[in-house]
Amino acid sequence: MSTRRISIFDTTLRDGEQAPGIALQPHEKAEIAEQLERLGVDVIEAGFPGASPGDFEGTRAVARTVEAPTVAALARTVRQDIDAAAEALGEARRARIHVFIATSALHMEKKLGLNPAQAVGYAAERAHEVEFSCEDATRSDPAFVARVCRVAIAAGARIVNLPDTVGYALPQEYAAFLAEVRRRCPELRSVTLSAHCHDDLGLAVANSLAAIQAGVGQVECTVNGIGERAGNASLEEIVVALRVRAERFEAHTGVDTSQIATASRLVSSLTGYVVQPNKAVVGANAFAHEAGIHQDGMLKDERTYQIIEPAAVGVRMTLPLGKHSGRHAFSLALAERGITLSGEELDAAFRRFKALADTGQAFDVEQALEGVVA
Repeated sequence: MSTRRISIFDTTLRDGEQAPGIALQPHEKAEIAEQLERLGVDVIEAGFPGASPGDFEGTRAVARTVEAPTVAALARTVRQDIDAAAEALGEARRARIHVFIATSALHMEKKLGLNPAQAVGYAAERAHEVEFSCEDATRSDPAFVARVCRVAIAAGARIVNLPDTVGYALPQEYAAFLAEVRRRCPELRSVTLSAHCHDDLGLAVANSLAAIQAGVGQVECTVNGIGERAGNASLEEIVVALRVRAERFEAHTGVDTSQIATASRLVSSLTGYVVQPNKAVVGANAFAHEAGIHQDGMLKDERTYQIIEPAAVGVRMTLPLGKHSGRHAFSLALAERGITLSGEELDAAFRRFKALADTGQAFDVEQALEGVVA
Protein backbone atom coordinates (compact mmCIF):
# COMPACT_ATOMS: atom_id res chain seq x y z
CA MET A 1 0.00 0.00 0.00
CA SER A 2 1.38 3.38 -1.02
CA THR A 3 1.34 5.88 1.84
CA ARG A 4 2.26 9.53 2.30
CA ARG A 5 5.38 10.43 4.24
CA ILE A 6 4.59 12.85 7.06
CA SER A 7 7.45 15.03 8.24
CA ILE A 8 7.86 15.17 12.03
CA PHE A 9 8.79 18.63 13.26
CA ASP A 10 9.89 18.24 16.87
CA THR A 11 9.60 21.38 18.95
CA THR A 12 10.44 19.89 22.35
CA LEU A 13 13.43 22.21 22.65
CA ARG A 14 11.48 25.34 21.76
CA ASP A 15 7.73 25.17 22.43
CA GLY A 16 8.23 22.29 24.85
CA GLU A 17 10.76 24.30 26.81
CA GLN A 18 8.22 27.11 27.14
CA ALA A 19 6.42 25.03 29.76
CA PRO A 20 6.73 26.84 33.12
CA GLY A 21 9.90 26.07 35.03
CA ILE A 22 11.92 24.48 32.20
CA ALA A 23 15.27 26.08 31.32
CA LEU A 24 17.44 23.63 29.44
CA GLN A 25 21.14 24.36 29.29
CA PRO A 26 22.91 24.27 25.89
CA HIS A 27 24.54 20.89 26.60
CA GLU A 28 21.17 19.48 27.66
CA LYS A 29 19.56 20.68 24.45
CA ALA A 30 22.37 19.03 22.51
CA GLU A 31 21.89 15.77 24.42
CA ILE A 32 18.16 15.71 23.71
CA ALA A 33 18.81 16.64 20.07
CA GLU A 34 21.12 13.64 19.69
CA GLN A 35 18.33 11.38 20.93
CA LEU A 36 15.84 13.08 18.63
CA GLU A 37 18.19 12.35 15.76
CA ARG A 38 18.30 8.67 16.80
CA LEU A 39 14.52 8.79 17.01
CA GLY A 40 14.44 9.88 13.38
CA VAL A 41 12.61 13.20 13.48
CA ASP A 42 12.89 15.33 10.35
CA VAL A 43 13.16 18.76 11.93
CA ILE A 44 14.38 19.85 15.36
CA GLU A 45 13.21 23.29 16.41
CA ALA A 46 16.09 24.13 18.74
CA GLY A 47 14.91 27.38 20.26
CA PHE A 48 14.03 31.03 19.96
CA PRO A 49 17.49 32.66 19.69
CA GLY A 50 16.14 36.19 19.97
CA ALA A 51 14.49 35.43 23.31
CA SER A 52 17.62 35.16 25.47
CA PRO A 53 21.39 34.58 25.29
CA GLY A 54 20.81 31.10 26.71
CA ASP A 55 18.35 30.20 23.98
CA PHE A 56 20.78 31.53 21.38
CA GLU A 57 23.55 29.29 22.74
CA GLY A 58 21.20 26.35 23.04
CA THR A 59 20.17 26.67 19.41
CA ARG A 60 23.80 26.96 18.35
CA ALA A 61 24.70 23.84 20.37
CA VAL A 62 22.01 21.83 18.57
CA ALA A 63 23.08 23.18 15.17
CA ARG A 64 26.62 22.00 15.88
CA THR A 65 25.54 18.58 17.14
CA VAL A 66 23.09 16.93 14.76
CA GLU A 67 23.68 15.95 11.15
CA ALA A 68 20.57 14.42 9.58
CA PRO A 69 17.69 16.58 10.84
CA THR A 70 17.01 20.11 9.70
CA VAL A 71 17.57 22.51 12.59
CA ALA A 72 14.98 25.27 12.95
CA ALA A 73 14.93 28.46 14.99
CA LEU A 74 11.93 30.65 15.74
CA ALA A 75 11.84 34.37 14.93
CA ARG A 76 9.29 37.14 15.08
CA THR A 77 8.91 39.31 11.98
CA VAL A 78 11.63 41.68 13.13
CA ARG A 79 15.14 41.89 11.71
CA GLN A 80 16.95 41.39 15.01
CA ASP A 81 15.11 38.11 15.64
CA ILE A 82 15.82 36.85 12.12
CA ASP A 83 19.47 37.87 12.38
CA ALA A 84 19.80 36.08 15.74
CA ALA A 85 18.21 32.94 14.32
CA ALA A 86 20.49 32.97 11.27
CA GLU A 87 23.60 33.41 13.39
CA ALA A 88 22.63 30.69 15.86
CA LEU A 89 21.97 28.30 12.96
CA GLY A 90 25.25 29.14 11.26
CA GLU A 91 26.81 25.69 11.73
CA ALA A 92 23.68 23.66 10.94
CA ARG A 93 23.96 21.22 8.01
CA ARG A 94 20.48 22.39 6.99
CA ALA A 95 18.95 25.45 8.61
CA ARG A 96 15.35 26.65 8.72
CA ILE A 97 14.19 30.00 10.03
CA HIS A 98 10.65 29.75 11.37
CA VAL A 99 8.97 33.15 11.09
CA PHE A 100 5.59 33.77 12.66
CA ILE A 101 3.04 36.59 12.70
CA ALA A 102 -0.37 36.78 14.35
CA THR A 103 -3.33 36.72 11.98
CA SER A 104 -6.30 36.83 14.34
CA ALA A 105 -7.94 40.22 14.83
CA LEU A 106 -7.26 40.02 18.57
CA HIS A 107 -3.54 39.44 18.12
CA MET A 108 -3.04 41.87 15.27
CA GLU A 109 -4.39 44.72 17.39
CA LYS A 110 -1.46 44.21 19.77
CA LYS A 111 1.50 43.20 17.56
CA LEU A 112 3.46 45.05 14.89
CA GLY A 113 6.64 44.34 12.92
CA LEU A 114 7.75 43.63 9.38
CA ASN A 115 4.99 42.54 7.04
CA PRO A 116 4.99 38.84 6.00
CA ALA A 117 6.65 39.43 2.62
CA GLN A 118 9.47 41.48 4.11
CA ALA A 119 10.07 39.01 6.94
CA VAL A 120 10.04 35.90 4.77
CA GLY A 121 12.20 37.49 2.09
CA TYR A 122 14.71 38.67 4.67
CA ALA A 123 14.83 35.23 6.31
CA ALA A 124 15.13 33.42 2.96
CA GLU A 125 18.44 35.20 2.37
CA ARG A 126 19.79 33.82 5.66
CA ALA A 127 18.80 30.13 5.78
CA HIS A 128 18.33 27.11 3.57
CA GLU A 129 14.57 27.35 3.96
CA VAL A 130 11.87 29.43 5.61
CA GLU A 131 8.78 28.25 7.44
CA PHE A 132 6.00 30.78 7.90
CA SER A 133 3.38 30.48 10.65
CA CYS A 134 0.10 32.31 11.01
CA GLU A 135 -0.12 32.50 14.79
CA ASP A 136 -3.64 31.95 16.17
CA ALA A 137 -4.73 30.82 12.73
CA THR A 138 -7.81 28.92 13.89
CA ARG A 139 -9.33 32.10 15.37
CA SER A 140 -8.55 34.06 12.20
CA ASP A 141 -10.60 34.84 9.11
CA PRO A 142 -9.78 32.08 6.56
CA ALA A 143 -9.91 34.58 3.68
CA PHE A 144 -7.35 36.82 5.36
CA VAL A 145 -5.14 33.85 6.30
CA ALA A 146 -5.23 32.74 2.66
CA ARG A 147 -4.08 36.18 1.50
CA VAL A 148 -1.24 36.21 4.04
CA CYS A 149 -0.16 32.69 2.96
CA ARG A 150 -0.12 33.73 -0.69
CA VAL A 151 2.17 36.65 0.12
CA ALA A 152 4.48 34.49 2.26
CA ILE A 153 4.78 31.82 -0.42
CA ALA A 154 5.53 34.42 -3.10
CA ALA A 155 8.28 35.79 -0.83
CA GLY A 156 9.93 32.37 -0.50
CA ALA A 157 8.27 30.39 2.30
CA ARG A 158 8.46 26.66 1.55
CA ILE A 159 6.60 25.46 4.64
CA VAL A 160 3.40 27.14 5.82
CA ASN A 161 2.09 26.37 9.29
CA LEU A 162 -1.51 27.05 10.30
CA PRO A 163 -1.48 26.42 14.05
CA ASP A 164 -4.22 25.98 16.59
CA THR A 165 -2.19 28.18 18.92
CA VAL A 166 -4.57 28.20 21.87
CA GLY A 167 -6.06 24.72 21.47
CA TYR A 168 -9.46 26.12 20.51
CA ALA A 169 -10.39 24.03 17.48
CA LEU A 170 -12.30 20.77 17.32
CA PRO A 171 -10.91 18.11 14.95
CA GLN A 172 -13.58 18.50 12.29
CA GLU A 173 -13.30 22.29 12.51
CA TYR A 174 -9.54 22.23 12.11
CA ALA A 175 -9.73 19.93 9.08
CA ALA A 176 -12.40 22.16 7.52
CA PHE A 177 -10.34 25.30 8.24
CA LEU A 178 -7.27 23.83 6.54
CA ALA A 179 -9.35 22.79 3.54
CA GLU A 180 -10.93 26.24 3.29
CA VAL A 181 -7.60 28.09 3.41
CA ARG A 182 -6.15 25.73 0.82
CA ARG A 183 -9.19 26.31 -1.41
CA ARG A 184 -8.72 30.06 -1.17
CA CYS A 185 -4.94 29.81 -1.63
CA PRO A 186 -4.13 27.16 -4.27
CA GLU A 187 -0.46 28.11 -3.93
CA LEU A 188 -0.41 26.06 -0.71
CA ARG A 189 -0.35 22.94 -2.86
CA SER A 190 3.14 23.87 -4.02
CA VAL A 191 4.57 24.00 -0.48
CA THR A 192 4.45 21.85 2.65
CA LEU A 193 1.40 22.57 4.79
CA SER A 194 2.01 22.07 8.50
CA ALA A 195 -0.16 21.58 11.59
CA HIS A 196 0.76 22.71 15.10
CA CYS A 197 -1.76 22.00 17.85
CA HIS A 198 -2.02 22.77 21.55
CA ASP A 199 -3.80 20.70 24.16
CA ASP A 200 -5.96 23.22 26.02
CA LEU A 201 -9.07 21.09 25.38
CA GLY A 202 -7.18 17.80 25.31
CA LEU A 203 -7.52 17.65 21.52
CA ALA A 204 -3.99 18.37 20.27
CA VAL A 205 -3.34 14.85 19.00
CA ALA A 206 -6.86 14.45 17.63
CA ASN A 207 -6.53 17.76 15.78
CA SER A 208 -3.10 16.78 14.43
CA LEU A 209 -4.47 13.50 13.12
CA ALA A 210 -7.44 15.31 11.58
CA ALA A 211 -4.95 17.64 9.89
CA ILE A 212 -3.08 14.66 8.44
CA GLN A 213 -6.33 13.34 7.04
CA ALA A 214 -6.95 16.81 5.62
CA GLY A 215 -3.66 16.59 3.72
CA VAL A 216 -0.93 18.32 5.72
CA GLY A 217 2.60 17.08 5.10
CA GLN A 218 4.13 18.06 8.43
CA VAL A 219 3.02 17.88 12.05
CA GLU A 220 4.65 19.79 14.87
CA CYS A 221 4.80 18.06 18.22
CA THR A 222 6.83 17.45 21.38
CA VAL A 223 8.10 14.44 23.31
CA ASN A 224 5.72 13.69 26.20
CA GLY A 225 3.45 16.45 24.90
CA ILE A 226 5.18 19.11 27.01
CA GLY A 227 4.77 22.78 26.23
CA GLU A 228 2.93 26.01 26.91
CA ARG A 229 -0.08 25.75 29.25
CA ALA A 230 -1.60 22.27 28.76
CA GLY A 231 1.14 21.34 26.32
CA ASN A 232 1.58 20.45 22.66
CA ALA A 233 0.53 17.50 20.59
CA SER A 234 2.40 14.42 21.79
CA LEU A 235 4.94 13.13 19.27
CA GLU A 236 4.71 9.54 20.49
CA GLU A 237 0.92 9.44 20.30
CA ILE A 238 0.79 10.81 16.76
CA VAL A 239 3.52 8.51 15.47
CA VAL A 240 2.07 5.39 17.09
CA ALA A 241 -1.47 6.25 15.98
CA LEU A 242 -0.24 6.43 12.38
CA ARG A 243 1.45 3.07 12.82
CA VAL A 244 -1.43 1.27 14.54
CA ARG A 245 -4.10 2.74 12.24
CA ALA A 246 -2.04 2.76 9.06
CA GLU A 247 -4.97 1.50 7.00
CA ARG A 248 -7.01 4.52 8.07
CA PHE A 249 -4.46 7.27 7.60
CA GLU A 250 -2.41 5.84 4.71
CA ALA A 251 0.49 7.88 6.07
CA HIS A 252 3.75 7.08 7.82
CA THR A 253 6.74 8.81 9.41
CA GLY A 254 10.46 8.15 9.50
CA VAL A 255 10.46 7.75 13.29
CA ASP A 256 12.15 4.70 14.83
CA THR A 257 9.49 3.89 17.42
CA SER A 258 11.86 1.66 19.41
CA GLN A 259 13.59 4.90 20.49
CA ILE A 260 10.42 6.49 21.88
CA ALA A 261 10.74 5.29 25.48
CA THR A 262 14.38 6.40 25.67
CA ALA A 263 13.47 9.84 24.34
CA SER A 264 10.60 10.12 26.81
CA ARG A 265 12.76 9.23 29.81
CA LEU A 266 15.54 11.61 28.76
CA VAL A 267 13.18 14.56 28.27
CA SER A 268 11.47 13.83 31.57
CA SER A 269 14.79 13.62 33.39
CA LEU A 270 16.27 16.84 31.97
CA THR A 271 13.10 18.94 32.19
CA GLY A 272 11.92 17.67 35.56
CA TYR A 273 8.46 17.07 34.10
CA VAL A 274 7.25 13.68 35.33
CA VAL A 275 5.25 11.61 32.86
CA GLN A 276 1.81 10.86 34.29
CA PRO A 277 1.33 7.11 34.84
CA ASN A 278 -1.71 6.89 32.56
CA LYS A 279 -0.04 8.81 29.70
CA ALA A 280 -0.63 7.04 26.39
CA VAL A 281 2.32 5.12 24.93
CA VAL A 282 4.99 6.20 27.45
CA GLY A 283 3.19 6.25 30.82
CA ALA A 284 4.15 3.66 33.44
CA ASN A 285 0.67 2.13 33.16
CA ALA A 286 0.41 2.21 29.36
CA PHE A 287 1.18 -1.51 29.12
CA ALA A 288 0.22 -2.58 32.65
CA HIS A 289 -2.77 -4.91 33.06
CA GLU A 290 -4.12 -5.41 36.59
CA ALA A 291 -7.71 -6.63 36.15
CA GLY A 292 -8.02 -10.41 36.34
CA ILE A 293 -10.07 -10.72 33.14
CA HIS A 294 -7.51 -8.64 31.27
CA GLN A 295 -4.54 -10.52 32.73
CA ASP A 296 -6.05 -13.87 31.80
CA GLY A 297 -6.67 -12.64 28.27
CA MET A 298 -3.16 -11.24 27.97
CA LEU A 299 -1.60 -14.50 29.09
CA LYS A 300 -3.55 -16.30 26.38
CA ASP A 301 -3.04 -13.76 23.59
CA GLU A 302 -1.63 -10.25 24.04
CA ARG A 303 -3.84 -8.92 21.27
CA THR A 304 -6.90 -9.32 23.49
CA TYR A 305 -6.23 -6.11 25.41
CA GLN A 306 -3.24 -4.52 23.68
CA ILE A 307 -3.21 -2.65 20.38
CA ILE A 308 0.45 -1.62 20.54
CA GLU A 309 3.43 -3.95 20.77
CA PRO A 310 5.36 -2.75 23.85
CA ALA A 311 8.72 -3.69 22.32
CA ALA A 312 7.89 -1.52 19.30
CA VAL A 313 8.11 1.58 21.51
CA GLY A 314 10.93 0.32 23.70
CA VAL A 315 9.01 -0.87 26.78
CA ARG A 316 7.72 -4.11 28.34
CA MET A 317 4.24 -5.30 29.18
CA THR A 318 3.59 -5.88 32.91
CA LEU A 319 0.92 -7.69 34.92
CA PRO A 320 0.95 -5.85 38.27
CA LEU A 321 -0.85 -7.64 41.09
CA GLY A 322 -3.70 -5.80 42.79
CA LYS A 323 -7.20 -6.27 44.18
CA HIS A 324 -8.56 -6.89 40.68
CA SER A 325 -6.01 -9.52 39.71
CA GLY A 326 -7.00 -13.10 39.05
CA ARG A 327 -5.73 -16.53 40.07
CA HIS A 328 -3.88 -17.03 36.77
CA ALA A 329 -1.69 -13.95 37.22
CA PHE A 330 -1.15 -14.73 40.91
CA SER A 331 0.05 -18.24 40.09
CA LEU A 332 2.36 -16.83 37.41
CA ALA A 333 3.85 -14.35 39.90
CA LEU A 334 4.56 -17.19 42.30
CA ALA A 335 6.07 -19.31 39.54
CA GLU A 336 8.41 -16.45 38.61
CA ARG A 337 9.68 -16.67 42.19
CA GLY A 338 10.15 -20.41 41.95
CA ILE A 339 7.01 -21.20 43.98
CA THR A 340 4.48 -23.73 42.73
CA LEU A 341 1.19 -24.19 44.59
CA SER A 342 -1.96 -26.10 43.77
CA GLY A 343 -5.20 -27.22 45.33
CA GLU A 344 -6.08 -25.94 48.78
CA GLU A 345 -2.69 -24.27 49.29
CA LEU A 346 -3.20 -22.14 46.18
CA ASP A 347 -6.78 -21.36 47.22
CA ALA A 348 -5.69 -20.26 50.69
CA ALA A 349 -2.78 -18.20 49.41
CA PHE A 350 -5.01 -16.51 46.84
CA ARG A 351 -7.61 -15.64 49.50
CA ARG A 352 -4.89 -14.11 51.69
CA PHE A 353 -3.49 -12.22 48.68
CA LYS A 354 -6.95 -10.74 47.99
CA ALA A 355 -7.31 -9.68 51.62
CA LEU A 356 -3.94 -7.95 51.53
CA ALA A 357 -4.73 -6.26 48.22
CA ASP A 358 -8.04 -4.93 49.53
CA THR A 359 -6.21 -2.93 52.21
CA GLY A 360 -4.62 -0.73 49.56
CA GLN A 361 -1.28 -1.00 51.33
CA ALA A 362 1.94 -2.03 49.59
CA PHE A 363 2.85 -5.66 50.10
CA ASP A 364 5.00 -8.37 48.58
CA VAL A 365 3.42 -11.42 47.02
CA GLU A 366 5.35 -13.66 49.42
CA GLN A 367 3.30 -12.22 52.25
CA ALA A 368 0.30 -14.03 50.84
CA LEU A 369 2.05 -17.30 51.74
CA GLU A 370 2.43 -16.52 55.43
CA GLY A 371 0.52 -19.02 57.50
CA VAL A 372 -0.45 -20.88 54.35
CA VAL A 373 2.72 -22.60 53.17
CA ALA A 374 5.05 -24.26 55.63
